Amino acid sequence: MPLNGVSAAMRERVSQQLKEIERRYDVKVLYACESGSRGWGFASPDSDYDVRFLYVHPLEWYLRVESPRDVIELPIDDELDVSGWEWRKALGLLKGANPTLIEWLDSPVIYQQDEETITAFKAMVPMWFSPLRARWHYYSMAQKNFPGYLQGDEVRLKKYFYVLRPLLAVRWVEAGKGVPPMRFAELLAGSELDAPLRAEIDELLERKQRAGEAEYGPRRP
Repeated sequence: MPLNGVSAAMRERVSQQLKEIERRYDVKVLYACESGSRGWGFASPDSDYDVRFLYVHPLEWYLRVESPRDVIELPIDDELDVSGWEWRKALGLLKGANPTLIEWLDSPVIYQQDEETITAFKAMVPMWFSPLRARWHYYSMAQKNFPGYLQGDEVRLKKYFYVLRPLLAVRWVEAGKGVPPMRFAELLAGSELDAPLRAEIDELLERKQRAGEAEYGPRRP
């Protein structure tokens, strides 16, 4: 049975990919998770897998005069989109209250982690979380996605959630609830919405989870 929507076969494929990354780039993967629709909880059956990871180099790498590249990005195939950030970069992003990094740390799908290191890392999130930065991040995302995705007569179902999710995250932050959860269902459950609107979102979510990734439907008001 799939665990959090990821089959054992896919978990094994991701595990092998991470081992290959460690071998090829001489790094240690400290954390690897699912981001995107599978992490947010509104994946379609044919959604791809967005694997994000944090990694550390051997000590010698950090003694260089010039700063080497601090990201690893693999070519995207039909199923896997894999990329990661170097550990020092991640520390700087956490200090800057980067909402994307904070989301990764709350992913319901974890492929690999150094338990002690990541537990300590997650414990720092409340210290650095910035409601102002988070609100701006999510509001800007919704503002950007709305005209780009929801203005045609026909709309891809998943694009509704690219606007709904950040808007619910904004409401979460404005309500003083702290870090918005990554899972859409938790955001929805923690939002006070009119019953008709909530019912429409529930129906749209159920339809999205059954539909293909590219399925369209008539634009809703």
